[in-house]
Amino acid sequence: MKGDKSSHNRTYKVLFLCTGNSARSIIAESLLNHNSDGRFIGYSAGSHPRGEVHPHALDLLLGKGHDIEDLRSKPWDEFEVADAPSMDFVFTVCDNAANEPCPMWPGRPATAHWGLADPAGVRGTEAEQREAFERAYELLKERIAAFQDLPFDSLDSVELREKLGEIGHRGSGTDGE
Repeated sequence: MKGDKSSHNRTYKVLFLCTGNSARSIIAESLLNHNSDGRFIGYSAGSHPRGEVHPHALDLLLGKGHDIEDLRSKPWDEFEVADAPSMDFVFTVCDNAANEPCPMWPGRPATAHWGLADPAGVRGTEAEQREAFERAYELLKERIAAFQDLPFDSLDSVELREKLGEIGHRGSGTDGE
């Protein structure tokens, strides 16, 4: 990115990956698009998508003013086809997806693991489940804000990888999905 004089005017495409693509990656996609001011376009996908977005994720996002109309659980294969958008960044948000053999993404995007606990895996009361989704939302919101604040114009690829890794360590609680 360093030396790219047009990077401050560029739109970066970001893919968030999770195994089921029903909660964390969907929340991340929505957060990035909601708070991007046009500099970023978020996408999400899963290695083994559940085929539906978790109802608690949709309720949470809707309650926070996000547009949920186009959110859907989908396979990462959709981003391997010739006419798919070329990604600048790919982030895994669950440990299983991080440990799976990912496709070779066109354009050689920068990658990082931003694992966090799966709110869809929480067993307990309705309030406890909703609290888990709220925690995931807040952690992803913090990470995405830090990502958006990176000085892309002044970072070389090694520095960028380091910063992306640091962002992925904010907060705690990773698991498999």
